[in-house]
This record gives sequence, structure tokens and C-alpha cells, in this order.
Amino acid sequence: MRDYLVFQLYGPLAAWGDIAVGETRPSALTPTKSAILGLVAAALGLRRPDTADNEADRQAWEVAHAALADGYGLAVKVECPGLPLSDYHTAQVPSSGKGKNRMVFATRRDELTRISRHDLNTILSRREYRQDAFCAIALWARAAAPHDLNALRECLLAPVFPLYLGRKSCPLALPLAPTVVSAHNVETALAEVSLAATVESLEGFWKGWQPHAWLREVRPVLLWDADAETGIVPQESHTHRDQPASRRRWQFAVRTEHRAYLGGQP
Repeated sequence: MRDYLVFQLYGPLAAWGDIAVGETRPSALTPTKSAILGLVAAALGLRRPDTADNEADRQAWEVAHAALADGYGLAVKVECPGLPLSDYHTAQVPSSGKGKNRMVFATRRDELTRISRHDLNTILSRREYRQDAFCAIALWARAAAPHDLNALRECLLAPVFPLYLGRKSCPLALPLAPTVVSAHNVETALAEVSLAATVESLEGFWKGWQPHAWLREVRPVLLWDADAETGIVPQESHTHRDQPASRRRWQFAVRTEHRAYLGGQP
């Protein structure tokens, strides 16, 4: 028996950042661990080390992010992976300079106002999103967890910073509804969180709503860290570079993720 922090994620758009090379910014099909931990860090009010004004804060925040990354296991139940969307994106950015002339911009506002607008550069990128994706998240505390699950639940209910699904342009469209449950395995802990249950709870708002035929045919997929307690035999195992290693240098380590369809192979 183990305690789990369980919550739901849904939005019109989500972007689960994958390995990016060049101008393309792809999205993974399912939430990455770095994205989930980033959401939890925002709820806690934990700032990114690269925004610190001094080295002491920078090191302290780096240690705090590392503790968060190592302190919790993750399982994800994907009920609706969402439809893909690709966006041709342009943005203005300043030149950061080199050596002693290098400038660090703490915010997007700084990037656009600290130098002349004539010195801004335009960069092009193609960004991928997932539309109308719904999933349930389960976190469990490991031995070195910096916060207990109830403390995380309280922060998700009243986050310090705004929460979003991978990118700031992807806000939440439903409450997270976080709760702490005790269960023998992750599939049991996640069983009560579903799109059908959420729609039923909002029946007064979406009276008469019926899912599209393709959604009724989708089988949920369970993804979990190697140390999860589960009675399900993995059908696939993959490695992802989404385990935060350094938020300061924006580096990620490799994580092994197991996955299986709930109810059997489709």
C-alpha cells in the first residue's frame, strides 16, 4: 500500500516538449516528466535558477529543482492523446552578446524593452501541440522527497505561479482536482480519474454531451516509472531524455518508462 497524489490535466492545447533540433519544436504524445515537475515547481513557487539575481539563490534553486526531480515517481494514464497541431511561429529576441558583454534576461519583458527594438532579431520555428488531450497523473514520494504529498496537493489547489500544459500559451481548461489516495498500485490509484467521470461531474454545464465515436474507441494507456508498484506487465519500454538533471543549464538525463494498454492490446 502506497500513497499517491492524483490529479487530472486537460486543455484545448498542450505541448510536451521533446528533443528539439533546429527550428522545429516537437511535442511528445504524452506528458513528459520534466513538464509535470515543472508544473509542480510552479505551484510551489520554485523559481528557475537562470532567473536568479545572485549566485547564492541560483545554487539554492538548482538544488531545490534537483531534489524535486529525484524525490518523486510518476505514472500517467492517457485517456485521450489529443489531435496534433503544427504552428508556424515567429518571435522577436535580442542578441545576448558574448563574454563580458553577455546579457541575461530574467523575463520576456526584459528581452523586449532592455535594448532598442531595432536591435531585436526575428527567429522562426515550427511548434507542435496536442489538441484536447486528457490524462491523469499519479505521483508518489520517494525516500528523499522534499515535500509530502499533502503539501503538494495544497500548492496545486492554490499555486504560486500560473500553471500551464508545457507552454505558457497552453492554459488549463479544467481544475486539477488533486487528491491524495492510498492504493496497492498505480492503476488502482488512477482508476477514479477519468474523462467520463469528469464530464459526469460537469453535467450541468455540458448537458447532453456525448463523446465522438473515435474517443469511445480509444483505450487508455498507462505509463509508469520503473519503481512503480503495479500488477500490469509492460507491453513496451522506452527511454526518454526528460529527467531534469540541471534546470540551470537546461540539461536532462535519460529515464526508462514502461507502458501498457489498460484492458489489453488494442
